[in-house]
Amino acid sequence: MTPKVTGLKLKQGSKVLEVQFDNGDHFILACELLRVCSPSAEVHGHGNPVLVTNKKEVNITRIEPVGNYAVKLVFDDGHDSGLYSWKVLHDLGRNQDQHWADYLARLKAAKGSREALIPLNVQFFDPDKK
Repeated sequence: MTPKVTGLKLKQGSKVLEVQFDNGDHFILACELLRVCSPSAEVHGHGNPVLVTNKKEVNITRIEPVGNYAVKLVFDDGHDSGLYSWKVLHDLGRNQDQHWADYLARLKAAKGSREALIPLNVQFFDPDKK
C-alpha cells in the first residue's frame, strides 16, 4: 500500500520540494529531478521516453492539489502537465539515487547537458545598410 503525503514544502531558494508521508518517510527532491522525471505523457512519450535536458536551474512556481491522491506541479519553464501521485512521489524519493543515475547515464549517452540555456538577445549587423 502506498503511503499518503501528509506534507509538502516548496523551498524555491534551494529549488527543492520536501515531501512527508504518513509512514514517516521524508524526502527532499530537487526540482530538476521532479521535472526530468515528470510522469507526463510529454516526457514519457507514450512508451518512448523523451530526454529532458537543460533543467539544472528549473524551479516550481505553483503546486495544485488533485483530489486526495496527487498534485500538479507547475514549473517555471512552462511544464505543467504531469500529475504527481503519492505513489510517484514516494518512488521518486525512495529511489532518487537510481533515478539520478539513470538520468545522468541517458544524458551522457546523448551528449546532453543539465546546464540551463542562456537566453540571448542577438542583433545582426547588416554592413550594406548605413
